[in-house]
Amino acid sequence: MDRPAYIAKVRAALQAFPVVALLGPRQCGKTTLARVCAARWPRRPVTRFDLEDPGDLARLADPKLALQDLAGLVVVDEVQRTPALFEVLRVLVDRPRNPARFLILGSASRDLIRQGSESLAGRIQFVEMTPFQFSEVGVRNCNRLWVRGGFPRSYLARSEAQSLAWRRAFISTFLERDIPTLGIRIPAAALRRFWMMLCHCHGQLLNASELGRSLGVADTTIRRYLDILTGTYMVRQLAPWYENLSKRQVKAPKIYLRDSGLLHAFLGLAGHEALLAHPKVGASWEGFALEEILRAWKVEPEETFFWSSHGEAELDLLVVRGSERIGCEVKYTSRPAVTKAMRIAAADLKLDRLHVVYPGRESFPLAAGVRAVGLGQLVQEARRN
Repeated sequence: MDRPAYIAKVRAALQAFPVVALLGPRQCGKTTLARVCAARWPRRPVTRFDLEDPGDLARLADPKLALQDLAGLVVVDEVQRTPALFEVLRVLVDRPRNPARFLILGSASRDLIRQGSESLAGRIQFVEMTPFQFSEVGVRNCNRLWVRGGFPRSYLARSEAQSLAWRRAFISTFLERDIPTLGIRIPAAALRRFWMMLCHCHGQLLNASELGRSLGVADTTIRRYLDILTGTYMVRQLAPWYENLSKRQVKAPKIYLRDSGLLHAFLGLAGHEALLAHPKVGASWEGFALEEILRAWKVEPEETFFWSSHGEAELDLLVVRGSERIGCEVKYTSRPAVTKAMRIAAADLKLDRLHVVYPGRESFPLAAGVRAVGLGQLVQEARRN
């Protein structure tokens, strides 16, 4: 599946910066995208290094010696394996008439590689890539994307059984091989148990003390595990919004698995019918919809929140951009309606707009400043804007 929006982002970034970091979860399509960009690169040559290849890893044992005479486009895959490379890149790109552009690919967020990439401040552009999105697969494939998730090999598998098998293998490989390559020393079995527990907390507030008691570890260990899964794009922590209101407000983050297919793999759900019969169907839809909304609106993490006032009212998503406040309440229902909690949230947070997002395809007003809108419609509107 061609991904023209990401191709355009990478090409524009390479024209403006000497180093571009394409970041995203493992197996989301970064290497394929880099090949396409390299094939369309106007100035030859193109040199590639894959740091999972022992030969390429050996070639970069002395990175300055290996890179200093190269021109054109240089692609380095799995850059998180050699954090010392960032300092070398700074020296190379600061040369007069630097003859090369560097496209580096990584499976860890900028927070996890920040220590290395800080040396490239002002010289590097980050492009974050996700698995397949709603806007790419189309409305008619919504259920397939929801059930299987967006990882290309899972989404494009010939059958539900093959898709589920791929996701289970991905989880094992991620825990047993990918995490250790980041220099993180945590037993795979312990991190798997923690990840499984997060599946049952999907869409709920983080209770680090309760999770710690269940796993027999300290709160600080729970937060470390959570930061690792967040930094490798597996989990989203949605921060609470709180300000000086009269109500007592929640201050713990909400937890979501970012890919719905991985959530379903942990829950053992092989298809759409099994998902619809599962007690977590509403929470699964909520996480899936929120992830698609955030991608479509292209909001930064510091602009996204949820809100809760200890049982009186809550809001699934609050986007704060400057003085504008937009709310989203996600409901897995065919008959969306305004609730008392929504009215309280709209009034207390002084929302400019409130969207009630549901699985349908229609959009219609529910009250002043409140409308029901299908997820597909909301994503299409974002693309047009």
